[in-house]
Amino acid sequence: MKPHLKNLLANAVAGLQTTGALSSDVRIDIEIERTRSKDHGDFASNVALVLAAEVREKPRDLAQKIVRALPASDKVAKVEIAGPGFINFFLSPAAFQDVIREILQAGEAYGRSRTGGNRTVQVEFVSANPTGPLHVGHGRGAAYGAAVADLLTAVGFKVHREYYVNDAGRQMDILAISVWLRYLELNGEEIPFPANGYQGDYVYDIAAALHRESGDALLRPAATVMHDIPPDEPEGDGAAKEKRIDALIERAKTLLGPTDYRRVFDIGLSVILGDIRRDLEEFGVVYDEWFSERSLTESGAVERAIERLKKSGHVYEKEGALWFRSTDYGDEKDRVVVRENGQITYFASDIAYHMDKLERGFERVIDIWGADHHGYVPRIKAALAAIGDNPDKLDVLLVQFAILYRGGERVQMSTRSGEFVTLRELRREVGNDAARFFYVMRKCEQHMDFDLDLAKSQSNDNPVYYVQYAHARICSVFKQMREKNLPHDRENGIRHLHLLTEPHEQALMATLSRYPEVVESAALAYEPHQLAQYLRELAYDFHTYYNTHTFLVDSSNMRHARLNLIDAGRQVIANGLRLLGVSAPETM
Repeated sequence: MKPHLKNLLANAVAGLQTTGALSSDVRIDIEIERTRSKDHGDFASNVALVLAAEVREKPRDLAQKIVRALPASDKVAKVEIAGPGFINFFLSPAAFQDVIREILQAGEAYGRSRTGGNRTVQVEFVSANPTGPLHVGHGRGAAYGAAVADLLTAVGFKVHREYYVNDAGRQMDILAISVWLRYLELNGEEIPFPANGYQGDYVYDIAAALHRESGDALLRPAATVMHDIPPDEPEGDGAAKEKRIDALIERAKTLLGPTDYRRVFDIGLSVILGDIRRDLEEFGVVYDEWFSERSLTESGAVERAIERLKKSGHVYEKEGALWFRSTDYGDEKDRVVVRENGQITYFASDIAYHMDKLERGFERVIDIWGADHHGYVPRIKAALAAIGDNPDKLDVLLVQFAILYRGGERVQMSTRSGEFVTLRELRREVGNDAARFFYVMRKCEQHMDFDLDLAKSQSNDNPVYYVQYAHARICSVFKQMREKNLPHDRENGIRHLHLLTEPHEQALMATLSRYPEVVESAALAYEPHQLAQYLRELAYDFHTYYNTHTFLVDSSNMRHARLNLIDAGRQVIANGLRLLGVSAPETM
């Protein structure tokens, strides 16, 4: 409906320019918004207020000229001028009836648009370190990222979905040493396991696979492994524990050599990354590319990024390390990009990765990170500016952790200790649909309490059940129709949409007409919760209508019209759920 009203206003302004009532030099983007109160109509425009200063007329006088120049439309019942010069449109019943026709004709395409103009967007999300299974926190990032990508695709952007595989760096080395120490245990060696190693059962499973594959070829005596390495102090400070595990990593690399150490490293990476892929695919999340962090070094991208920083004059050497002068961009302190031992930092790899993204030609880059990366955002943008790229092309969306509740009590989680609920366990308990819907019901930056009991309940309090039940109820009406051998003549129903005059019918049609606007708004704002909330409102309108009126009435004209209306509702619910990665069941 917005495009139609914009077109009417554009024609009116063009007509005034043709007659000389307005200067032909006037150019304006016409804005149309839904009104907050029906007393002010259905839509309003501030076009007269925006143009008034430029043409030196009073806004109300200019509004009157525009209204008089508006072309006739059977979708507009009346137009009023309000306040200082707002133009308020009151839609006719025909306008809402046309929405039903449009939905039934467009089907699955209803709500999609070309707003994005096929511009390229990369959405990188989840990108969890392959050091353990995905947990419920990762699940929220997965559901949110997938919904954002699908919404952007729906409004005409060309979207590239990417997972950044952290297959290099210290955390992967910690996984490798954790696997190797468990492998040594399986070979009968008694070695105290580091408190900050990865301790989940999955580490034992990988170690067992390594043992089956390699036998005792990677066995080294415990005394040799632990020589000169200080024991863990239960109450020791964190720095000491980190120093100890780093020493164990270096000892493993020395004792195993590059080839055998890589074997240990790669089996941990392969097993866990394979599990992550399967979990995400079963969750309905599919990527166009799994991008390797290791490839940045192998391709020379990291070196090129550092050279660009050097040429920009924003790096310096200090105590044998290379530092990025991020304080030039407002950071609290400068950041190391190359350590004194020659190793590149995570930060250097991330600079190279974002440089690579823009070199691949994406017009917009969206990173979806955990909320704990808040301080990292300006640092990355600063680095992009320093190497000469446009930091405004990067949007970083921070997703708060999901807090899980079972039986009213919070479920404690710790990734290192292995005490966490995996995404796979969550899906088995509540199902994909509930998980996908619950995860996107709030803004990504808001904390989320995930109530397992509510997600499993078959009640109107369960939002996903409530929406899906509306779809199933509509399907049940058509099933009853077929069982009673009643025909459904869609064309007859289209001709008799004017019979739909009941308040519940008017409300349902008005809500259906909002769907394309909601999809566009949710996509451009990166806010799938807008769509989730809309679907709940649409389900409410349908359930209220269902509980008040009979659809399979004796009057064939009325029956066909009402069936068209609820079929349009079914289509919109299905379309919306699909964008959120949720199924639309026909029976429940």
